[in-house]
Amino acid sequence: MTKCMANFSSSIFRQQFPILAQFVNGKPLVYFDNAASTQKPVDVIDCYQHYYQTSNANVHRASHALSSRATTAYEETRQHLKNFIKAKHSKEIIWTKGSTESINLVAQSWGRKNLQPNDEIVLSYSEHHANIVPWQIVAEQTGAKIKILPLTSEGRIDTTRLEETIGEKTRIVCCGHISNVLGRINPIADVISFAKKHKALTLIDGAQAIAHLPVDVQALDCDFYVFSAHKMYGPTGVGVLYGKREILEKMSPYQAGGEMIKSVSFEQTSFNDLPHKFEAGTPNIAGIVAFGAALKFIDVQQLAALAQYETNLAQYCFAQLSQVPGLCFIVEGQPDIPVFSFTMTGYHNHDVAAELDSQGIAVRAGHHCAMPLMQYLKIDGCIRLSLAAYNSVEEIDNAVLALKKMSRQSLANDADAMTNDELGQLSLQNLQQVEYKASEVGNKIQITDTAHSLNVDSILALFSKAKSWDSKHREIMMLGKKQSGLSAELKTDQSLISGCESKAWLIHQKNEHECYIFTGDSDAKVIRGLISVVLAAVNNKTSEQILTFDMQAYFNDIGLLQHLSPSRGNGLRAIVNKIYQIVEE
Repeated sequence: MTKCMANFSSSIFRQQFPILAQFVNGKPLVYFDNAASTQKPVDVIDCYQHYYQTSNANVHRASHALSSRATTAYEETRQHLKNFIKAKHSKEIIWTKGSTESINLVAQSWGRKNLQPNDEIVLSYSEHHANIVPWQIVAEQTGAKIKILPLTSEGRIDTTRLEETIGEKTRIVCCGHISNVLGRINPIADVISFAKKHKALTLIDGAQAIAHLPVDVQALDCDFYVFSAHKMYGPTGVGVLYGKREILEKMSPYQAGGEMIKSVSFEQTSFNDLPHKFEAGTPNIAGIVAFGAALKFIDVQQLAALAQYETNLAQYCFAQLSQVPGLCFIVEGQPDIPVFSFTMTGYHNHDVAAELDSQGIAVRAGHHCAMPLMQYLKIDGCIRLSLAAYNSVEEIDNAVLALKKMSRQSLANDADAMTNDELGQLSLQNLQQVEYKASEVGNKIQITDTAHSLNVDSILALFSKAKSWDSKHREIMMLGKKQSGLSAELKTDQSLISGCESKAWLIHQKNEHECYIFTGDSDAKVIRGLISVVLAAVNNKTSEQILTFDMQAYFNDIGLLQHLSPSRGNGLRAIVNKIYQIVEE
């Protein structure tokens, strides 16, 4: 073991991230969403504030002291980053808003000028949408075609099949260094070498690799390499495009405005030299300066030490997750970095994420901006746990314990196992659920109310007894379990609720008193529960009553919005908006 590895302490490292000391839903925060964004150390936070307190000014454009100080810090970060990724020239480092903008810059500035009809752009099945959609747009603009590299059973680009996809018509090959879903290191050296045989350029999306691996762009010999600061302990809104100088020199500016010009007249404009040619307007100066602090932070901690600790975490986490009954990894084998994607038998992905969130464990569920990969793997989505060096074995144990509990028992069994006193607080024993019977009679939907409906008062009474978010979440899930479903023929595009990340449907009918009766369904139990909460406020009411009801106050009284995740909150609003759309017709 090297000295740097022996000296690395995860607990000391963790103490430098103040956000991790908080409690969420009454439990210590376990942040397992690092593939989306890492947390920020005190050094980065302080640097950001210090810049605004001492050096705030525009860069490159003034002769006063503040501007000089700001420009020095700004360009020092560029030089530091040049050394960090071992680029040949600092002029090869272009600042952007993030990986997404970096890819769009190449697609539009290089692609529109160089691609011709029937030229080929090669991607892989494991790409993030940010490395797919920009190429689809430029392909439509130029007449180029897109071809896809297949994957192995472990989720890496299959190098034995490169010749099937990369050929004489290939102009650029764009692939991720590491997949944001699969956590596998792609054999990009082989891909780059093969592309060069056909005189094709290469763009590597390093967003997931940059915080986990040493990157040497000269050794890789890629033509472009992109990544974002916020995935390597830096601020949001800062991205990097590395491009070989000789290629960047030939590319036209991506955006126009201040900074990217040498001279301007109404007759003509001449453009600035690299890198400023691609940095129009006032940049995110504070973010870039704070990114410099993140780079220094990583240097001090030593990337090799962080990587070795993460490797140990990945091995432990994979072994523990493998012991959870019903947990199915979406590809074979252990990932190369601690990013784990899986499904749970008998549970919708969002229900798993919601249950973990109620325990203070932050994970991500859905398609992870990789819909083509989900289609390739023939799944609708998955749960993703992604770890960083500030995570611990104990946190893994907590998450695995929660997953094992879910795999052992249904929510109904959990409720049956409670004490009588707990049942008095949490159960639905005093509430009668609306059961709807839906069928097609000709072109008309018949909906029959076979029991007394839940109403606002009963919902408020139910949630008033649930003091913690954990117990409120349990009530939502119980409501979801008891919510009657819709038959397959009623789940149409017309009844689909737009804006829910999980699929959800809503149908309605009016009774003889012009009152609406709604029923809904979702493939996620948590959304079915939220549908029950909303329908309690609108069923058996007229359109005027529905539109004048204060839904926001109702949600506040229940205590929902402050606890729901953004995606669940959006889903709740989408249900309400669907109802408003119906009654306003």
